[in-house]
Amino acid sequence: MPLKNHTILITGAGGGLGGTAALALAKQGAEVILLDKSIPKLESVYDAIVAAGGKEPVLYPFDLAGATENDYQELADRIEEKYGSLQGLLHSAVEFSAFTPIAMHSTKDWGHTLNVNLNAPFILTRVLLPVLQKSSHAAIIFTSDSSARHTPAYSGAYGIAKLALEGLAKILAEELQAQQQIRVNTLVPGPVDSPLRKRAYPAEDKSKLPALSSLDAVYLYLFGPQSLGMSGQTIDARTFHL
Repeated sequence: MPLKNHTILITGAGGGLGGTAALALAKQGAEVILLDKSIPKLESVYDAIVAAGGKEPVLYPFDLAGATENDYQELADRIEEKYGSLQGLLHSAVEFSAFTPIAMHSTKDWGHTLNVNLNAPFILTRVLLPVLQKSSHAAIIFTSDSSARHTPAYSGAYGIAKLALEGLAKILAEELQAQQQIRVNTLVPGPVDSPLRKRAYPAEDKSKLPALSSLDAVYLYLFGPQSLGMSGQTIDARTFHL
């Protein structure tokens, strides 16, 4: 149980990537805080963790797009009050509706996409930094996208948010490097058989894609002791080897 005594907050925990990470980390002893706007999805992940013998997770219904700064601060205060410190933060929440030409991108969709994919990770990271800094070692992981990071046409606000998110991760890693306490890295999951992939590429043969569980090892590595001292890196799951 390499993650025993670790408390890790996961956004988008009801989604494919977030739920997969939550189950993988809980199996290794972590107590996970599941954050998502969908209560039924949170309950489904909760049931899977308990059925697998993991520590009972905490459900935190939270709408990243509609939350105010006070809501974020209240979340951070509750975590500090209950746990004292936090050992991990995984940004898995994602907002993607469809591939859209810039010329046809509505202002409303643009703002909503940037709110969930970029602004929310920034605010949540900022309010949780004091709680993470109370741990001797902690990890912050941002989730990017293997296609969006190459700026393809029609990736729109989603692609721009992912590019900016990688920049945020690198800047934050530089700022925290001197303390050697909090490591900040970016995970690129690559194409996997996830709900988001199905929505983006509905005609694709999903039987040829790796299962979501193929990411278990990289999540364990990024939050476990093997990655201590590694910060400011972008890890591509397709080329990841222990």
